[in-house]
This record gives sequence, C-alpha cells and structure tokens, in this order.
Amino acid sequence: MTYEVVIGVEVHAQLRTKSKMFCGCSAAFGGSPNSQTCPVCLGLPGSLPVINKAAVEMAVRAGLALNCTIGHQNRFARKNYFYPDLPKGYQISQYEAPICEHGWIEIAVGGTKKRVRIRRAHLEEDAGKNLHGARQGKSLVDLNRAGTPLLEIVTEPDMQSADEAVAYLKSLRDILMYLEVCDGNMEEGSFRCEPNLSLRPVGQQTLGIKVELKNINSFKFVKDAVDYEIKRQTKVLNEGGSIKQETRLWNLDRAETAVMRSKEEAHDYRYFPDPDLVPLRLETDWVDSFRGNLPELPAVRTKRFVEKYGLPDYDAGVLTSAKDVAEYFEASVKLFPQPKTVSNWVMGELTRELNVTGTAIGASPVSPERLAALLRMVENGAVSLKVARDLFPEMYRTGKPPEQIVHEKGLTQLSDEGALSRIIDEVLTGNPAQVAQFKQGKQQVLGFLVGQVMKASGGKANPGKVNELLRHKLG
Repeated sequence: MTYEVVIGVEVHAQLRTKSKMFCGCSAAFGGSPNSQTCPVCLGLPGSLPVINKAAVEMAVRAGLALNCTIGHQNRFARKNYFYPDLPKGYQISQYEAPICEHGWIEIAVGGTKKRVRIRRAHLEEDAGKNLHGARQGKSLVDLNRAGTPLLEIVTEPDMQSADEAVAYLKSLRDILMYLEVCDGNMEEGSFRCEPNLSLRPVGQQTLGIKVELKNINSFKFVKDAVDYEIKRQTKVLNEGGSIKQETRLWNLDRAETAVMRSKEEAHDYRYFPDPDLVPLRLETDWVDSFRGNLPELPAVRTKRFVEKYGLPDYDAGVLTSAKDVAEYFEASVKLFPQPKTVSNWVMGELTRELNVTGTAIGASPVSPERLAALLRMVENGAVSLKVARDLFPEMYRTGKPPEQIVHEKGLTQLSDEGALSRIIDEVLTGNPAQVAQFKQGKQQVLGFLVGQVMKASGGKANPGKVNELLRHKLG
C-alpha cells in the first residue's frame, strides 16, 4: 500500500531574557549546577511567581512576525506531571488561552512555495535537566534551567516530507534570530524541535497514529530521524502491524529511533488555571506598538536582495539567513558596489575562514572596509584575483589591511608594459614550437604561453595585460 506522510512540528524556543519567567534568577547558559536558583524556581512552599514582562514582549513580537493573532486575554495554567527535573510537580504553561494563535510561515522546497500554518504559540517555563551517568549508579538534577522562559510554537500537520520539516524549522529559526528573541543555539537547547509524524493510506482523510520524535539537536538529524521513522512505520504497516502513539528518541550512534514512553494526551496533564497568577490582559495599543517596529524579516529581505542587487535566489537566501551576514554584505556593497562579486567572497572565502575558526561574522577580523579594499585592489589591477585569494587567509589571521600585506610581501601586480614585454619576449624565445603551433591556428596554445609568463613573473603579471601583449606580439 502507498502511504502519505503527515508531519507537524513543536518547537521550544528559549527567549533571550536576562532573568527567568517567574523569578529574578539569571537565565544565562553554563552556570555551575544549581547556582541560578531561588525559592520560586525550586518550587519551595510559600513562594509566588511574578510574570516576566520582557518575555511577554518577546512572545508578542514573535507572534506578530509569524502572522499570528495576539490573544488580548490570556492566562497561565498548571500542567501537572511528575518528573525529577520539575521541582513543583507541575509546569506553568498556557492552555486554553495562549498568547499567539492562527499564524503561518511560507517555506520553499524544490522551487515550490508552501504555507505552513501555526496553530498556537504559548509561553511557559522550562524544566531542569537530568544528568544520567554523571556518577556511578546515580542520576543528578541541575535546576539552573528550571523556570527559563520558553515560547512553544506548534504547527498544524501541514508538512509531508523531512525536507519540508527542515525548511520550516530553518525559516522559523531565522525569524526568531532576526527578532533577537532567541539565539537559535540547538546544541545548548535554546531551539529544541520535536517533529510529530504519522502515515495514512493515500486518499484517506483521517490522520494516522502520531509518533513524537525527541532528542534532535541539528537540522541534519531532523531529516535523518524523520526519514528513518517514515521507513519504520511503513514497514510496520505493510507487515500488518499497528503504530503505537508514543514518544521516541533519536539514537545518533545507531541512526535509529527508540521508544522513550507512551505519548500523553492533554487530559493526562490535568490542566487548570494557575491560582497564583492573575489573567494577563494585553492592550491593543501596546500590541500595535510592537507591530510597527518589527525588523525587516528574512523573506522580505531575500526578495529585496534579488530585486535591488540582482542576486540569484540562492545567493540572496544564503546571505539573508542570518541577520549579521546580511548586514555585513550590505555594508560591503556600499563600499564596493558590485553585489555579485561581494556575494561570492562573503559566501566563499569569508565563510570558509569563519567556519574553520568558529567565529561569528560580527567578530570577523576582516571588516567590510578591508574586504572592499581588497576587491578594489583586484579591480584596479594592483593585485591579481589569484593573489587576492591567496592573501585573504593572512588578512583574516593577522587582521592586517590588504595594502600592508601586499607591500610587505612584494605582491603588487606587474602591469608595466615595458617589463611585461621583456618577460614575454623571453617566453616566446624559449618556446618556439608553441609559437609555431599558435600561428598555425591552435588558439589553445595561448593559455600555455600565458601560464609561462605568469610563472616567469612569479605570479605577479597582470593576466589581462599579458593576454593583450601576447596576442599583439604573435600577430
């Protein structure tokens, strides 16, 4: 039987507040275990939560960017379950009245655009972290993360492949990072994604049994896990078995999913309004003040890069995927107004060095000013393109301007016609057979002769001048 894949995604995005959702403890990553806690996030008797206004503001900005309706009347609820990393025995979340609903994101896969609907986005607090195997025969609990503010974003089951799920997640992450409400760090758990997928016979309207996938911290693993789960479920169904509603972990070492627990339904959590938090009312004017101050988002900026700079869709997509990369590109183009050339260098030489050193582009030793200076040197013939590419790593490593490195190493391109003529004459004299072949019509020999001139000049000769003078001397 042929099956149709149906995928929805839940994302937990940690908001970039300085303090936690309901107390003043630091929300920073990396503190020593249990050092960023207080009676509120430890769930001690008598402690009372207070809503973090900055988290609410970030949630509203995210909701507006995701085309959501903002709930002017919303309230917090208690989601009850027992787990060692949940000190209160419940998680403060939102249930019946979320802060954001009914949004959408447009994605593109294989040149086809598709709208993915967002069912809801709600505020909640994070749990702590269990550390298994940290000590022989023991599991430890670090509650530093308990209480950090999360925005849980839930889609409708609108995706039908691993590629669509990855495209959605990348687009969502880019938007949240543009807004500066989430740092998008998947390895640190700031952006956690949980695909939910099911299979159903082609043509059937009823959804199949849903399986949730956890423990995925990269887009590559999202694709691998979803593809694996599609094959696993297809095999089970074709062999006459049935799919169980459960949560499965992605086992990276074995490249397969494994059962974690049965999947809970909403009624299993026994939601009820949190009696310690009053309903939250968001005034229309207050919400509208954020609507008018949203930054240019990735999709809009991508379209502008294509229209304004004449870039291919691919270049524009890469350059606008991160806000700081887009800003670096535009700063460079202002100084050297050849967009495609700048794009090639930013996506090529610069990105290569940044990846090797693990450096953010905002901290690049090669500033837009110095990249533009190097490109101007190529344009005016001071250095060849090859020399420019060779010296770029040294610019990056030392932080020196290109002019200084060229001067120190004597790399200035040779464009003087008198000096070039003397080198060309020596090359022609030393290669009579090739000269004769060229004169007999073998045009490809010119490349050999140009190479010999470049070699004789130590790579400093201006290739354009060399070609021009060679053709003149060869008649």
